[in-house]
Order: sequence, then structure tokens, then C-alpha cells
Amino acid sequence: MKAVILNEAGSVGNFQLTEIDKPVIGNDEVLVKVVSVSINPVDVKSRAYEGVLNWIFEEKRPVVLGWDISGEVVETGKNVTDFKTGDEVFGMVNFFGKGNAYAEYVAAPAAHLALKPRNITHQQAAAASMAASTAYQALVDVAKVKKGSRVLVHAASGGVGHFAVQMAKHFGAYVIGVSSGKNRDFVLSLGADEHIDYTTENFHEKVQEADIVIDTLQGKTLSDSVDIVKENGVIVTLPSPEIPEDIAGKATQRNVNIEFMMVASKKETTEAIAGLLKEEVLKPFVYKTFPLEDIAMAHLEIETNRVTGKVIVNL
Repeated sequence: MKAVILNEAGSVGNFQLTEIDKPVIGNDEVLVKVVSVSINPVDVKSRAYEGVLNWIFEEKRPVVLGWDISGEVVETGKNVTDFKTGDEVFGMVNFFGKGNAYAEYVAAPAAHLALKPRNITHQQAAAASMAASTAYQALVDVAKVKKGSRVLVHAASGGVGHFAVQMAKHFGAYVIGVSSGKNRDFVLSLGADEHIDYTTENFHEKVQEADIVIDTLQGKTLSDSVDIVKENGVIVTLPSPEIPEDIAGKATQRNVNIEFMMVASKKETTEAIAGLLKEEVLKPFVYKTFPLEDIAMAHLEIETNRVTGKVIVNL
């Protein structure tokens, strides 16, 4: 089967499109013929930095990157009862671990997949795997969002952000989205009650008494976020578990909780996402698509840090 492999971290020139053996599934797995995969920031970091690559894959080489897939079941393990051959499925496979998604066929634990709703495309389903799962687990599992919560979402037009805005609104929150001015209308169309243009405005001066902040940036953004969260409020931070001492100290002084979260493949999350997609509560935005042969260009697109929604690779 066709697959994109990586022997060492570095530039996109290190990718190799080649032929490898089709995976053999275990008793609790299904074999998925992949139609679309989604490219996430963690894909780019894994490709670019040897430390990240080793953290996830240890010393194994070559590796096949990627975790988000949408496609069709072509084989099921003997213990699998939720899916049958011909089912269209999607999900985030084996995160944190080896997803092996940049390939024609992927062996995926059945517990990491859900049936793809008929009202969305494979491209949209792949887009709603890691990013939507991250937003859901941050808002629901960690922050305990509820009706009336004041939620501020940084990078509200991005992959995680554009799902977080839609979800928070669905759960009855008052939502403030932060992005550049060019994406103002997009963020408001997702359901945000307010928009802040970070290029001309300072959210630190405009927002008070937030219950929840979704932080995808850290640095000064995280530090300033501490100042606008009410006592006992929560900031869910995604980039790194390492919180600078000055920011952690300020949060403690103000009785603000900073919670680092790494998304994990969970059946209940993927099924919840599938339900929200079916109900059209979530509408994934596909920014650009590329063929597998141009996966390097997809990675370079992510590296611009100017992506609205998600970048998808089609097989």
C-alpha cells in the first residue's frame, strides 16, 4: 500500500512516499481504507523536531505520522461488534501513540472510531477528529462548561478554536472569540457573542470575569488570561504542561486554575462528536485540501499559522 514515511525529523523534504506492507489487524481492531486524513500541529511538530518524534515513536524508524482518519471499514477483528465491512467511520487513532494515518490502510482500535454521519463528507469527518475531540475534552471533561458560563476562546478561527466556539455556544455559554480581524465574520458565524481582534485590541482590557479560557498559545496570552478569569475559574492550556513559575504564581494568588490537557483517543468522545456532527451542531471548516503526494505542502500550510479551520489530505 502507499504510505508516507519518515526516517528522521526535519524539513518536509524528509517525507518519502513509498510502498509498505498493509497492516494486520488485531482482535479488537478494524482495517480502514482511508479516504481523508487531517493534519494537526502535533503532526508538524513530530515531523520537524527529533525530540517530539522520539517522545511519541521512541527509536522506531521509519515511522508513519498522523492520527486523524475517515474512511471505510474493509475488515474487522473477531472481537469487534460495533462495525462491519462497508461502514464509513472516522476518528483519532491511538493518540497519544502510533496512529500511522498517512497511509492507504490503517489498523485502528474499534474503540477509537465512530460511524461517520451521512450528512458530512470524509473531509469534514477527518477534520473533526483530533481538533474537535480536543475542544470537547477541554470544555466538557476539564472545564465543566455549562449554561451561562463565560468562555473565551483564543485562536477562535483555528482548528481547535472553531470547534470550541461552536461547542461552547451549544452548551449555553456566552462565547468570546479572539482572532485576527479578517476572521471576525467567520468567528461570529460560528456562534460567538463577541469578537476581539488581537491585532488591534487587547483582550486583557476588554474581558472580565471569564469562567473558562481555552488557551492554544501560552506565553503572554496565558499570562494575560490569568488576569481576566474570575476566582475559581479555569484556563485549559494545550501547548505544553510546562507553566512558567511567574504565571503559575499569579494564578495561585488569584485563585485561578490552570489545567494542562492532552487529548486522548476515547470512544465516548468520538461518539459525542459524531452526534454533534449529525445534529449539525458542529460544522467543520475545511480550509484547503491536498493529495497524499503533496503532503509536504499541507505541512507547510500549517506552518504559516494562518489556517482557518482545518487542512485535509485526500487519498
